[in-house]
Amino acid sequence: MKYFILSGEPSGDLHGSNLVTSLLQADPSADIVCWGGDLMTAAGAKLLKHYHDLAFMGAWEVLVHFKTIKKNFKLCRNQIESFNPDVVILIDYPGFNLRIARYTHKLGIRTFYYISPKVWAWKESRVKTIKRYIERLYIIFPFEIEFYRNHNYTAHYFGNPLIDEIENRKKNLPAKSAVIEDLGLDDRPVIALLSGSRQQEVGRILPEMIKIIDDFPDYQFVVTAVNHLPEKFYLDIIGDLPVKIVTGKTYEVLSIAEAALVTSGTATLETALFRVPQVVCYKTSAITYFLADLLVKVELISLVNLIVEREIVRELVQKELTRENLKSELSSILVSGANHSQMMENYSMLMSLMGGPGASSRIADDIVFNLRK
Repeated sequence: MKYFILSGEPSGDLHGSNLVTSLLQADPSADIVCWGGDLMTAAGAKLLKHYHDLAFMGAWEVLVHFKTIKKNFKLCRNQIESFNPDVVILIDYPGFNLRIARYTHKLGIRTFYYISPKVWAWKESRVKTIKRYIERLYIIFPFEIEFYRNHNYTAHYFGNPLIDEIENRKKNLPAKSAVIEDLGLDDRPVIALLSGSRQQEVGRILPEMIKIIDDFPDYQFVVTAVNHLPEKFYLDIIGDLPVKIVTGKTYEVLSIAEAALVTSGTATLETALFRVPQVVCYKTSAITYFLADLLVKVELISLVNLIVEREIVRELVQKELTRENLKSELSSILVSGANHSQMMENYSMLMSLMGGPGASSRIADDIVFNLRK
């Protein structure tokens, strides 16, 4: 069968790559094309468009790049019609993907959604679009089951695929001493700085993170840079501060970190699954934050806290993201800190709520089974 998979950001590329691997196991003759990234390509999908051409975040940024976004819609529609897949599988990225769903529905192409848009946080009206255009929706957070049930729509939960990814990567990581040597680090404990994957968020949040470096001279700070942003971009922000830049090795850094400062997103959950204490950091443009404050319905922003349904990791958002707050919160979660043990206990509770491994395979099997009906 023919599969067209559409993702628009790094987390979608990660989950999409595991799905591609599992689809090829469930359907060995599968012909898979995608909008995604290097991970989906390595897994066996033919890449039609890279996500780094799509990563526009915030109301202002979308307005600035409106013409580019419009061209991307047209390109995607043309490629879908030309490929004529048996199914289009949309991965998160709702602003783009739900518009594509309307088009595929019009063409009569079966449309599945993998990783629900966060409609429980904002734009709940999108549920109507999902109910109308999405034949089958796969969710990755247990609390979403009840949300969709309340909207008279059946969503399917088979576990969270990130668990598989983390466990597989842990097994293949070198020993801590080898990682330290490979990354060119010294013997001081490591604080990881996960500043995001989009240029706009890194540009706003990393400068706030590095303000506390002088307050922790006994630690070494490591920025987990992403491949699609040039090293010079990070260097211009860091300047002369003693910060190590490591590109494309986030999991290696997390495997040796004592604590982390993390931009809100999938990275918060990845950090928790590595059992690294964290402080969640988020800052955006004033207009985007103003609009979000009006529209967002949940008080918590990190996936870790949303799953547990309370704040087990501290969230410093917008005006709260200050040097004083960062210093205080980071100090409290270090091994010697007052909140370290409690965070470790809370992480154990988080993992029990998420369920066991094997989600990607179960979802792929379900997709193939339903397509063959």
